[in-house]
Amino acid sequence: MNIIKEIPSKETYIVRQPVLRQGKPIESCIFEGDDLDTTHHFGLFNNEDLIGIISLFNKINPIFAEKSQAQIRGMAVLETHQKKGFGEALVKHCETYCNDNKVDLIWFNARTAAVGFYRKMGYQPLGKPFDIKDVGEHYLMFKNL
Repeated sequence: MNIIKEIPSKETYIVRQPVLRQGKPIESCIFEGDDLDTTHHFGLFNNEDLIGIISLFNKINPIFAEKSQAQIRGMAVLETHQKKGFGEALVKHCETYCNDNKVDLIWFNARTAAVGFYRKMGYQPLGKPFDIKDVGEHYLMFKNL
């Protein structure tokens, strides 16, 4: 059985590291703002095993006019569980959370390889690709809720 629930930031590292920071030290899994009261981390559990994570930050991107925004960061599903709908379930969970909390827009920096995944869920890229040091090429993506 699969369940999504809020987890502490430190619990995200066991998924962040192998998927998003492979070969890098565990410290690279700590994101600025992880432990703010306004940041929420959600874990997708398959039985008792944490197999996917997503973090939602209360962060304004000045490119967008909306006053109430959230940024998704650190969305990851363990490789053995990818392409089974778990990533989509995590993103939809964040959308529901944002709708319940009157957030108007979700934005994030998506790896180039993930743009198609997010497009299928109604997110749009904005601008040209850019490089995040030691991580790779990304696109700014967003969706109005």
